[in-house]
Amino acid sequence: MKSQQNKFDVSITSEIGELEGVILHTPGLEIENMTPGNAERALYSDVLNLSVASLEYDQLRIVLEKHTNVFQVRKLLEQVLHNSKVRASLIERICRNENALDIMPELQAMKEKELCRCLLEGVLMKKDNLSRFLSNERYSLRPLHNFFFTRDLAVAINDWVLIARMANKVRSREAMIMEAIFDYHPMFAVKTLNMQTVDTAHIEGGDVLVARHDILMIGIGARSTPETVDLLVEHFKALKKPQHILVQELPMTPESFIHLDMVFTLLDHDTCMIYEPVIMQPNRYKTVLITIDNGQVKISEERNLLTALDRLGMPMTPILCGGSSDPWIQEREQWHSGANFFALGPGRIIGYRRNINTIEELDRKGFAIIDATDVVENKVDLSRYGRCVITIDGSELARGGGGCRCMTMPIRRKPI
Repeated sequence: MKSQQNKFDVSITSEIGELEGVILHTPGLEIENMTPGNAERALYSDVLNLSVASLEYDQLRIVLEKHTNVFQVRKLLEQVLHNSKVRASLIERICRNENALDIMPELQAMKEKELCRCLLEGVLMKKDNLSRFLSNERYSLRPLHNFFFTRDLAVAINDWVLIARMANKVRSREAMIMEAIFDYHPMFAVKTLNMQTVDTAHIEGGDVLVARHDILMIGIGARSTPETVDLLVEHFKALKKPQHILVQELPMTPESFIHLDMVFTLLDHDTCMIYEPVIMQPNRYKTVLITIDNGQVKISEERNLLTALDRLGMPMTPILCGGSSDPWIQEREQWHSGANFFALGPGRIIGYRRNINTIEELDRKGFAIIDATDVVENKVDLSRYGRCVITIDGSELARGGGGCRCMTMPIRRKPI
């Protein structure tokens, strides 16, 4: 299905409603502008092979393009940069934030396409004075190695968009770019919320799940903080609509637990994927329910996410990441985003093929297993399937630290 550039209303009231629009960023040369020496600073534990990662990513992209409206960050940003005032403001914000004011004139003089490329792929440092000549830095603006994880940067919640406040400064430019797209691209007419008032308030999209129009699930841990939840409570109080916020504490380490969607994703009306050791073990990591109604706030501790959802009228049957037989297998597959699935619609999901035990568990629970290559080559008709999991290659992409949900930012789903 071809992407459209007319007005596009943002509406996300669930994690599983039929997908009508999604924002992607196909990984480019910014992936290759990384070495073992700067990988950790870029939030990677290894360097990726772009040629292999691109082939894997194309499976995800093409499946989505066959199913829904797909919008690419690069194209959206290039179109936003045609607005001279927005362009000037965005360049200044980025350069001030990254201590790169010396290259502002150079960026301002660029054509939109070249400027877009530089904002994504980085700007090499000119070694034209002694301090820069002696600097170990290669870039005045560093490449955005993580941008293909578009999920983290913004969250569509009902009919508005929460702009993420990234835990690591190395990713702050990504959120600035997404904010500019939602605020100024002519395709969108949507309110955004950017919480810059509290220094300790951080939140990333992988920690936010829209379970229902009135139920938000938020993970707090290495990337998102309780202070952000407090700010969101005030926002919902001002909206004067009943709202539930389910807060799940997450382990601070290892890095595979950075977001809630690495241990919990919704698959269908009544089914979810969980990493059992974090989600189900009582008293290990707290689950808190915040209810906002008529300006009043009530906070209570729950046994776990599943019992809390059940009380709110969303009973869930869990499927275990890694299967139910061996905790070592569960741990290995969670590490490679085995709990991180993205829904095209109710019961129709996309995930990594490499997590064999998780895929087999889905098979036992009634999900048909479909190879993404068969979808790409038009060998299967997805409309003929009920519950199914489309499996993409993930030997390289998974090493980036995220799964299919991480690489997708949905902006519209049909209500369920």
